[in-house]
Amino acid sequence: MIKLGVTGGIGSGKSVVCDLLRMQGIPVYNADREAKNLNDISPVIREKLINSFGPDLYLENRLDRNKLANLIFNNEENLRTANAIIHPELAKHFEEWADQRKHHPVVAIEAAVLFEAGFQSILDKTIIVLAPLETRIERVIKRDHLTGEQITARANSQMSDEKKIELADFIILNDGQHSLLKQVARILKDISIFC
Repeated sequence: MIKLGVTGGIGSGKSVVCDLLRMQGIPVYNADREAKNLNDISPVIREKLINSFGPDLYLENRLDRNKLANLIFNNEENLRTANAIIHPELAKHFEEWADQRKHHPVVAIEAAVLFEAGFQSILDKTIIVLAPLETRIERVIKRDHLTGEQITARANSQMSDEKKIELADFIILNDGQHSLLKQVARILKDISIFC
């Protein structure tokens, strides 16, 4: 089984690429969605977050996401602490999820912070999805109704595309000029050599 990672900056189109993978029968683990779920249900994450940030971080057995966001926004130390708690549990959960799908030759994980979280260490191949910043801003304004400044701030808080390109095995250009379908097909053909 090949474990494939898909990442890219905000608004790059990594979810569209993952939809194309699903159309090819490849199961895709959505790290953002699963992390939100784990933050609520994992006793390990709950205990460590409470020990680090206080008991009022959970309300009615659910993580108060706004309170956590306020604690980690513009605070590198708190962000590192939260990530050091959540990312290992998320990686473990992904590994268990992948083991349940052993009959698939390829499984994938969609993660905005794939390299920042160190997930590449548990993956066989990685893809970065790239799009021009102006295009990304337009997409996210339509999708999330954020301002251009908010989107740029989020984009700047992520690892640079240049650094991700150095770390990735494959690059997909989502610029409206190159066929996503053809690029995904080419990558799947390339990784089938490893299956």
